[in-house]
Amino acid sequence: MLYPSNLEQKINFLKIKDFLKDECTSPLGKEYVDRMAFSSDYNLVTKLLDQTEEFQRILISGEMFPSSHFTNLTPYLEKAKLEGAFLDEEDFYELKGALLTLKGCITFFQKNGEFYPVLSQLLGLLIDLDLSLLKAIDTIIDEKGKIRSNASKELQLIRAQIIYEEGRLRKVMDRIFKEARAKGLTPEDASMTIRGGRLVIPVAAENKRKLRGFIHDESATGQTVFMEPEEALDINNEIRDLEYMERREIIKILTLLTDKLRPAIPALRKATNFLGLMDFIRAKAKFAQKTESTKPEIIKERILSWTRARHPLLEMALKTQGKKITPLDVKLGGHERLLVISGPNAGGKSVALKTVALLQYMLQSGLLIPVHPDSKSSLFDNFFIDIGDEQNLENDLSTYSSHLMSMKHFTQFANRKTILFIDEFGTGTEPQFGGAIAEAILLSLNKLGAFGVLTTHYGNLKQVANKNQGLVNGAMRYDVDRLEPLYQLEIGKPGSSFALEIASKIGISKEILEYAKANIGEERVRYDRLLTQLENEKNQYSILLTEAKSKEKLLKARLQEYNQMKETLELTKKKYIQEAKLEAKALLDQTNKKIESAIREIKEGKAEKEVTKQIRKELEVFKEEVKPEKLVIKDPEVEVIGGKISEGDWVRLKDNGAIAEVLRIKNKEAEIAIGELKSNVKISRLEKISHTQVKKEVKAIASRVGYNTNEKMMDFSYNLDLRGKRGEEILPLIQTFIDEGHMLGVKDLRIVHGKGDGILRQITRNLLKHMSPVKKMEDEHADRGGAGVTLVTLK
Repeated sequence: MLYPSNLEQKINFLKIKDFLKDECTSPLGKEYVDRMAFSSDYNLVTKLLDQTEEFQRILISGEMFPSSHFTNLTPYLEKAKLEGAFLDEEDFYELKGALLTLKGCITFFQKNGEFYPVLSQLLGLLIDLDLSLLKAIDTIIDEKGKIRSNASKELQLIRAQIIYEEGRLRKVMDRIFKEARAKGLTPEDASMTIRGGRLVIPVAAENKRKLRGFIHDESATGQTVFMEPEEALDINNEIRDLEYMERREIIKILTLLTDKLRPAIPALRKATNFLGLMDFIRAKAKFAQKTESTKPEIIKERILSWTRARHPLLEMALKTQGKKITPLDVKLGGHERLLVISGPNAGGKSVALKTVALLQYMLQSGLLIPVHPDSKSSLFDNFFIDIGDEQNLENDLSTYSSHLMSMKHFTQFANRKTILFIDEFGTGTEPQFGGAIAEAILLSLNKLGAFGVLTTHYGNLKQVANKNQGLVNGAMRYDVDRLEPLYQLEIGKPGSSFALEIASKIGISKEILEYAKANIGEERVRYDRLLTQLENEKNQYSILLTEAKSKEKLLKARLQEYNQMKETLELTKKKYIQEAKLEAKALLDQTNKKIESAIREIKEGKAEKEVTKQIRKELEVFKEEVKPEKLVIKDPEVEVIGGKISEGDWVRLKDNGAIAEVLRIKNKEAEIAIGELKSNVKISRLEKISHTQVKKEVKAIASRVGYNTNEKMMDFSYNLDLRGKRGEEILPLIQTFIDEGHMLGVKDLRIVHGKGDGILRQITRNLLKHMSPVKKMEDEHADRGGAGVTLVTLK
């Protein structure tokens, strides 16, 4: 049961229908939109939703599906069912297009039926359709909707004769026209034309008796007449007779084709329904795609649990203004069936109510709704609303009386299978009486087990919702400090109207507000103040929670990086140990062989003094070769003191540990000196260190192999090969390469990235663009790599 009769208009469902009609490609689909109806049948609603969801998947997949000629065949079938009647060329052309669409649908679902099982079931409407009819029509009607010349032998002969006679006529007319022009009988710039279906010559009115023939027409001024020469009359008559013969033959062909069509009329009626359904389902799927709608889980248990629900019409309106909608989380069921929403005016109470009402109605009409896919919903038999002003002068009903009429209907017919929506519950009369009546009605609806959403400002209704099982309070959140609604629904607590706070912020005098507080009563003011305090605390905790979640996310990311780094180090450590073991084994084997060889040579030389001396010398040389180098690694202790970096400060580069003195600060960059080398680096790459530790660090740098300038210059390669690297790997490589080249005073560098798809080249060029030491970059000469190599010139 639906109440009232204009329910669809009140919840804006008619606008949803208009959007669906815009997505239809034919009147057939629009007729199905008009026939859409609310249903509580679980199997029917589930089937309608599954059909739309499957078609949505077709649209997303981009698979080829027929998109035109969803034609209403009914007028043509009505015309064809009469014995002796025939369809004309245009009718058969439309019929041919529709049959091609049907054939495309059948082919698609036969090929992809396992992926779209619910839509494939609709092929049952086409089980009696014989597609040989398409072949028969195609034999007669061409791609432009005209009868083919080879549709019959007679038609082919007639059209060939017409072409011949028209050619003969043209030659005769051309000759006569040239003669008439030579004699000056025709006006200047005149040419042959058609009048009454016959080829005629324009002749000046004063010369019309000088040319034998028949006048068919004259110009508007009467100065020119259009004549058919006597010599061409017989040919024109012959052409006219042939055209009559052609028309009789075409009618004969069309009649025979209509006779073939007539037995298929019942099957074609079903096919028409199929075409309408396909157009309608596709329109629903396209609308669902535009509104990002999904199918919630439909369960038989009475529950409504939606996450991120959005009003589709409001969302589209906000998008045109460049704004975003605030989604709602709604849950009704169990001991919380009736939601009583309170809060300030223009805070979003009515929007929340209308969102739930519209989406539930859309769902039970077979439409996907804009909610999170994890949402759940059930179906209701009765759908009641009381929204807006139902004042009726003819029936002598005031606003409040109309509301009471609705409440009477609700309390008489509501049950556990009813969902209802009441906006501004209890308003329209004296608050004391209106609140009391609303409270009694609310308790009655709760007793009947109804589901629904109600909005109100009455404090007694909030208290009733707080005390009674089956009812639950809801609040529209509000930023009191900025006097702005947040449009967020919070279930579980009542909302405040914030009337005193808003009045105070606006600037109403303290005397007026004190008087108002005194009349409201201390207890009511304290209650409202408590709600305001709770709202402020809620806002603060929301901000803290958001920050905590952000930090937790960052911590997880850092922990993951640490674990990955640890794993990499462990693998590297194992690799180096394994390599060291292999080298040690090889060295040991080599040493043993050398010793064995020396012993053998001494034995063979019978311990001759010179031979023994030579062998010992060789062993000493070998001993020096395999002797390990002494590595003295001292980890200097540097005290990082932090703070603002100024000229004259000593700093350390974060990425490589080099110690430098700041010479000058310019914007976000600093000019630093590392020994005799000067360089410009970003301040973010530097950290300030203690002056007392600088000398120790400088000495440590001299002993550290990695930062000895002379050795760096000897080891530095002017060529960087990035081939085979991933995009994320090359950033640190390029950064280090450019920095070291710049610090060592190198001007020209060469980066090899290969051609391939050009991805590495693009990434390299983008990185180099934003590096301050880079003066310019260009492709290598074509003979030496061309676009696969980037030449870099440093400042």
